[in-house]
This record gives sequence, C-alpha cells and structure tokens, in this order.
Amino acid sequence: MMPLSTALLLLVATLMAAAPAQASPESFTSEELIEGFNNTVFGLEYRAWSWQPYLVKKYVEPVRFRVHNLAQRNRTPAVEAFIAELPRKVAGLDARLARPDEPANFNIYVVDRKDYLAVVRREIYGDQSADAPGRCLVRVESGRRGITGSSAVIVSDEGEFLFRRCLVEEILQGLGPMNDDPALMHSVFNDTSRHSRFTAFDQILINMLYDPRIRPGMDRTEVEPLLPLIARDAKHRVR
Repeated sequence: MMPLSTALLLLVATLMAAAPAQASPESFTSEELIEGFNNTVFGLEYRAWSWQPYLVKKYVEPVRFRVHNLAQRNRTPAVEAFIAELPRKVAGLDARLARPDEPANFNIYVVDRKDYLAVVRREIYGDQSADAPGRCLVRVESGRRGITGSSAVIVSDEGEFLFRRCLVEEILQGLGPMNDDPALMHSVFNDTSRHSRFTAFDQILINMLYDPRIRPGMDRTEVEPLLPLIARDAKHRVR
C-alpha cells in the first residue's frame, strides 16, 4: 500500500500538472502580443455569424450584463464574480451587471447540456431549425460603430473545467476577439489549451483592444502601426 505522504505528493503533482502555470506579463514579447492580437481580433471562429470578420469589433457603449441561470445548479455567483473582475483588469472597459430596470446588451445563459440546443435556438438564433456549434458559444452583433449586443450560452453540468473555461472564453470573445488560434499557448483563445482563467496574456490582449487608439471598424493595415506602443502600454497595465 502506498504511504499517505507519497499519495498526497502524487495528488499535488497531478493537480499542478492539470493547471497550466500562469506566465507573467513581462515574459511576453511585443511580437508575441501583436501576433496574438491580430490572430484573435481579425477573424471569426464561425464566420457565417458576422459581416466583415476582418474588422475590429469592440464595445464603445457601456457593457451591461444580465445572467440567466437556467441550469439546475445556481452558477450566478460565479458568473457575477467574473464580470466584476473585468473593469478592474481592463482599462477603458465600462462593464457591470445591468440593474433590474436597465436594458442589457450582453446576455449570458447558463444551461445544462440537455437544454443547450433548445436555448441556442430560442435565445441566440430565434430559429428552431438552427444548428448549435461548439460545446458552448457566444454570438456578437457588430457594425462599424461597435458591438451592439452579445449573447453567450455556457454549459454548467459537464465539470468545473468546462464551465470555467466556457465562462472565461465566451465572455471575453463576446467583448470582441472572436477568433481562436491554436498557436496561443497562454490563452483561452485556443481550443487545445488547458487554461480556464483570465490569463495575463489575455488580459494584455483585451487591454490592447480597449485602448482608445483602437476603434471599431478599423482594419489590420490601420491598426498595425499603432500596435507596438499599444502592446507596450497594455503590458504595463497588467500586473
């Protein structure tokens, strides 16, 4: 029989291996950040969902969230806690929960897997024959004046990792960086990564996007000359 101390050490080692290490902001080069920005902001995972996927998408108006917990387990406190982090971690982002009498422009639906397709069809598409790609999803409505609304569907009952991963990725993508990139080791914008937190790398990317020098509707050629300074400034804001 394995000694208790050895078993505990093996358990700790397993947990450490399952949770990727969090890299510091200083460890990322400007080139890495610029490539990450370009590959997530200019593109769209599901391209049929948006006009002009290769233009900047971001909120200009305040973001007001409403959480609809339709799952058996009440996930509202966890969702609200993550939303509360956003304005502290992203300069220039005016984001909070909508008051009961206030319209929301970012709706979050937390569901059990059995209800996923029905909720996507009813709340996201308004089409009972629509498909529901992915294990969770977000849809963004955007134009040259910025994002006008986002709706995310997050699955609650398939384990803590998937719930946390979907919570972070779909909410962040709903703010504008709609594409995934398999080369981004330190990001949730990579379906093969094991991150389920708002990583330092992603905090820098979102701070770059919400820098006032980046405007909705800009294309890559307009943004490119600005990115070295914006990446430097965003890295200094993330601690």
